[in-house]
Amino acid sequence: MRLTVVLNCKDPDALVEFWTTALGYRLNEKMDEYRVLVPAEQHDPSPAHKHGPVVVLAKADSVATGANRLHLDLHPDDAMAHITRMQRLGATVVDEPVERFGIWWQVMADPEGNEFCIVSGADGPDVGDASSG
Repeated sequence: MRLTVVLNCKDPDALVEFWTTALGYRLNEKMDEYRVLVPAEQHDPSPAHKHGPVVVLAKADSVATGANRLHLDLHPDDAMAHITRMQRLGATVVDEPVERFGIWWQVMADPEGNEFCIVSGADGPDVGDASSG
């Protein structure tokens, strides 16, 4: 089974660079008002070589306001570097970082306000003494 995540947005072209960088994906194809993103290492389209969900940026005349009903959690190797990279591309930090359930996350929003989280271990992005959290 293949999983596709669809993100409704005002301007899919404006978000391609942001989400390809955020996810480590590449633009696979443009289809009318849709931009299809796939994992960057995905060169073979056969199901055995799919290493992540397809992400579709879909142009929508109206987009939801308020809390997202669905959002992406990104688990980069270096959370702070990824947060900085996302901010350089127009992301904003939403509220304070959260530490619960043995993990740490920072809620962020893309340039159109779609929320996503950067997730790290319980010690946060700076690896430290596990007993200090």
